[in-house]
Parts: sequence; structure tokens; C-alpha cells
Amino acid sequence: MRILGYIPHPTLKITIFHYENRFSLKFENAMYEQTFKIRPAEGLNNEEDIRNMVNTTFLELIEARFVAMHTQMSAIYQSRIKSESDEFDTII
Repeated sequence: MRILGYIPHPTLKITIFHYENRFSLKFENAMYEQTFKIRPAEGLNNEEDIRNMVNTTFLELIEARFVAMHTQMSAIYQSRIKSESDEFDTII
């Protein structure tokens, strides 16, 4: 797999990869990442096509998914903290 390039963004790291006639588009923020594997298809055949795919609407969906991922992980952390704090030490 090789890196074809990066797409500039103020808060996300966006990387375009190429491997065996497939593209991967990876979005990263501080804690989470999303990767899309893209097979060559009508309109998505090269790096320029992949770059054009990353438009405002697509980025809004990516960022919303990052918010959902963070919300889900926060809920998991909170439930673990709550369940651990509800347990009392055994006194003999």
C-alpha cells in the first residue's frame, strides 16, 4: 500500500492510499479514524476522482460520524465508571 497524497483539512488528517487497483480513503481525528475502501468504479478511477469525492456534504457526514463515535465511547466509559463505583470493597 502506498500513500498517494493528503487532502488538506483544518481538523482532520485525510490520506489517500492505493493498493492493488483499490483506493483507501482514511479520515483521522484525535481519537478515532474512519477508512473507506474504494474499488475502481464509474467516476472513481484515479486520485483526482477520489479528491473530488471529498466535498462539503461528504465531510459533514464524516464529522457527524466522528461525533457519534465519541458519544458511543463516552457512554461506554461512563457505564464502566458507574458500575465500578457502585461496587464496595469487601470488609472481613
